[in-house]
Amino acid sequence: MDYEAFFPMRLAQLRLQKGVSARDMSLSIGQSPGYINKIETRQNLPSMAGFFYICEYLQVSPRDFFDSGLEDPPKIREAAEKLNRLSGPQIEVIEAVMDLLIQGNENRIK
Repeated sequence: MDYEAFFPMRLAQLRLQKGVSARDMSLSIGQSPGYINKIETRQNLPSMAGFFYICEYLQVSPRDFFDSGLEDPPKIREAAEKLNRLSGPQIEVIEAVMDLLIQGNENRIK
């Protein structure tokens, strides 16, 4: 994986998903107004501390940041937290509904 290309694209994806400008995000994490823009335009990479601040702001774990298969990590985490409050039989019902939704999506794609 080309991390130098992936990182800026993933950052922009997650930032836009959150609905915040690069400038506002930069200021919110205590950086100069152009900080995020410079990362997204491949002029800079963040330090490790900067990366952790970015993840915290975006409400994603470092692992989720690099998992491009997760389209909306905060919503997935929220759903997982709700599942943790359900009983086994309730989770089985949710799984059945998810299976039906997935099958419906697969049928539409064909």
